[in-house]
Amino acid sequence: MILSLYIARRFFTMFLMVFAGFFAVLYLIDMVEEIRRFADQGLSLAATAELALLNTPQSAYRILPMTVILAAIALFLALARSSELVVIRAAGRSALSMLMAPLAAALVIGAIAITILNPIVAGTAKRYEELSSRYKLGDGNVLSVSREGLWLRQGGPDGQTVIRAARANSDGTTLYGVSFTTFAPESGPVSRVDAAEATLGEGAWILRDAKRWPFVLGANPERDATRFDVFRLASDLTADQIRESFGAPSTIPIWELPAFIDSLERAGFSARKHNVWLQMELALPLLLVAMVLVGAGFTMRHARSGRTGMMVLLAIVSGFAIFLLRNFAQVLGENGQIPVALAAWSPPLAAALLSLSLVLHLEDG
Repeated sequence: MILSLYIARRFFTMFLMVFAGFFAVLYLIDMVEEIRRFADQGLSLAATAELALLNTPQSAYRILPMTVILAAIALFLALARSSELVVIRAAGRSALSMLMAPLAAALVIGAIAITILNPIVAGTAKRYEELSSRYKLGDGNVLSVSREGLWLRQGGPDGQTVIRAARANSDGTTLYGVSFTTFAPESGPVSRVDAAEATLGEGAWILRDAKRWPFVLGANPERDATRFDVFRLASDLTADQIRESFGAPSTIPIWELPAFIDSLERAGFSARKHNVWLQMELALPLLLVAMVLVGAGFTMRHARSGRTGMMVLLAIVSGFAIFLLRNFAQVLGENGQIPVALAAWSPPLAAALLSLSLVLHLEDG
């Protein structure tokens, strides 16, 4: 038990050191990128530093599997150089029993990542998108999905228009049971239009079976209401802007993701991308375990065995290949070419089984 705690503590220490190093490097890189990106807006150094600080957690979280494999490699190399591996094996501990401590530590790191780090990263990423959009575009178009349907706000020189729809098609270009409420820049609402269906065309919404109520001081809106078979409402929105308004699934905390997926599906949108992200987050602890096994398979050997540099290189390349395979499976899952569960769970499961077979082969040898 004492030996297992010692190895787990060493692994945690290595992980924190590697994670801190990556975070510092990513922060400096992102700082330079934000300065370049917002050079025309004349942002202050403090505002640029804030943007970089908000964006760096997302980048560091994305490469968490590579951080774990580097920590595992560093751990086993340190144990080999100090001959602690030889002492542990001489004491009768097998390779698999010694691996239980770093594997358990990897599971703990994965659990902390999806329960604590994920909401933190989602909050910082969402705040980063809000600030960067404000600095870049000012007040723009915002879309949100709730239990009451979807809400969309579009801006224009004549004011803001709030759009509410009961549901929509998969890309948000056709809305059903929709209402448009227009607000003047310096006052309240000026008109409302309800329609059975609204389709986004070039430069305008095309409303069918519409009814418009004017909100004029001293007038009766219902008496002055007008019905239209077809009504055009100017808009600068595009289908791409509506899709991008959802934001990345990574900006939604994992605790809120199931309810958001349910609301998204009720509104008529496809939630496959969010489903894939949810399952991949749940599979993250298994992926981290696979990374530890990969690092152990190549570097858990005596320092005098030679070819240490080659083994380290093979471990890093293998970890990078697993990381790319996971991203490739994610793309296939989001496009609907493979099932969601297969896209999320097959790469870490296959990596864990293959790396475990490598460890068992070396143990038998």
